[in-house]
Amino acid sequence: MSISVKGLTKIFGHHRAVDDVSFDIPKGKLFCVVGPSGCGKSTLLRLIAGLETPQHGSIELDGQRVVGDDVFIPPEDRRVGVVFQSYALWPHLTVAENVAFPYQSQGFAKAEARAKAAEHLQTVALTQYAGRRPEALSGGQRQRVALARCLAGKAQTILMDEPLANLDPHLRETMETELRAFHDRSGVTTLFITHDQREAMALADIMAVMDQGHILQIGPPQQIYAEPANETVARFIGRGTLIKSTVQDGRARVADQDIAVTGVSDGPCILFVRPENIQTGPDGWPTQVTSVHYRGSHWEVTVNSAGLDADIQLNVQQPVQVGEQLRLIFEKAWVLPG
Repeated sequence: MSISVKGLTKIFGHHRAVDDVSFDIPKGKLFCVVGPSGCGKSTLLRLIAGLETPQHGSIELDGQRVVGDDVFIPPEDRRVGVVFQSYALWPHLTVAENVAFPYQSQGFAKAEARAKAAEHLQTVALTQYAGRRPEALSGGQRQRVALARCLAGKAQTILMDEPLANLDPHLRETMETELRAFHDRSGVTTLFITHDQREAMALADIMAVMDQGHILQIGPPQQIYAEPANETVARFIGRGTLIKSTVQDGRARVADQDIAVTGVSDGPCILFVRPENIQTGPDGWPTQVTSVHYRGSHWEVTVNSAGLDADIQLNVQQPVQVGEQLRLIFEKAWVLPG
């Protein structure tokens, strides 16, 4: 189902956890909300699930209003499944019994409930684990059981609250692939909450960046990475450098170099330069290395220059040392709006 949120506001005491938030999620899309801890993203999920009640605003699921104008449809009637970090599986039931439980709660006979559960276990590739109990499964397998149980509960929308946060990095990468495959196979609409911007960019059809209760930018991950809407988004998504400059006729002056810019607006501006848009060469601007981090395929380097009021971030393919001199060539930049 589609999700439409309009002017949603949730206040705890004097704190606006969600502040006048609006967005639309088309049917069948995977929508990731990313932001730092405490930004309000989990509260947003709980409002859509019906686990919290907003002070203002409305929520529509597939065109049906579930919150707003004196309407409040309880969670069990919203056809929404929620997957938390803990997965919340029944420890005394097998995998098949966990997934069959929603059907039995609806009055289906045990055999029929097990047969329907088997279909969902096939969707999440867990048929061979049907007889095991949750403690005998890996974290990723337990997560897939939780997803299958959401489908068994007739969920047309699945809300995931940082479901990969408790997994080790290697398993996280595997589960990103599995979650995307699950979403595509099941055809459900998915709202995925995370503080990990790399995770969001790997999974999302559409991505929203949230901070202090507000949605700062919504769009495809590629657009948000290449064209951040403001300094907060630029600093949070990926790595990059903010540089004060002036634009004239689609060019900006940085470190005695004329560089091409996009998002053009003539006059004083703040440029945002990604590491991949900075190269080194003998004719470049002189800088000094202040930090180095090896990342396997490259070194992440930060440099400083007396002529630029910014710490500049770039990637290099050869090892360098702190204190070493590097000469930088700026290839292109994005002009931050406003």
